[in-house]
Amino acid sequence: MKEIVYFAAAYLRLSRDDGDIDGSVKAESNSISSQRELIRSYVKEHKDMELFDIYVDDGYSGVTFVEVR
Repeated sequence: MKEIVYFAAAYLRLSRDDGDIDGSVKAESNSISSQRELIRSYVKEHKDMELFDIYVDDGYSGVTFVEVR
């Protein structure tokens, strides 16, 4: 029987408590780095999953509102 593999995409978003990006020194916030590692670890433990891509909104939190006109 053929083994089923699920392709997963990860969406990482900046935590509102982690606004510590420094463009010259730090390329990514701690929140994003932590989320990336947690997701990679989770997928690695599940042999029926493969990580297709990771999408990142670093610099925008869930409490950031943008006016759409």
